[in-house]
Amino acid sequence: MADLHDIFTDDALQKLFPASRANDFFDALFGDASEGAYDIALKFNGYRSEDKELHFALDLIQRPGKCLACNLTYGLPEVFSRHPVINVKGLVADINKLLEGQLNCKQWSLTNTKSVSSALHFIPLVIQVE
Repeated sequence: MADLHDIFTDDALQKLFPASRANDFFDALFGDASEGAYDIALKFNGYRSEDKELHFALDLIQRPGKCLACNLTYGLPEVFSRHPVINVKGLVADINKLLEGQLNCKQWSLTNTKSVSSALHFIPLVIQVE
């Protein structure tokens, strides 16, 4: 199996989840992308072979002049899991394509939001593979 870090490079992750998606999300949510308090970036955090899990994160990065801590980021896993602009189901399908049959994505879940700092939170995306 190829090194998954060679597949899920920063460039590949940017193509899977473009920076513009955060603006599209806030435009759909508030009618104005500038109302959003954070940008969203996809990160690859590795593969746990013992659990057969791929680990990604949706980083929520505070925008200048906004307050990430003042937003309701802890309810976002539920919102993101259903929101058509975030489209986690489509994202997982695209991840599966990049794997080219080395692993196959079965199920996915967004787990509880984690806080790294007042300017960075993240939502873990865990994908069960076979």
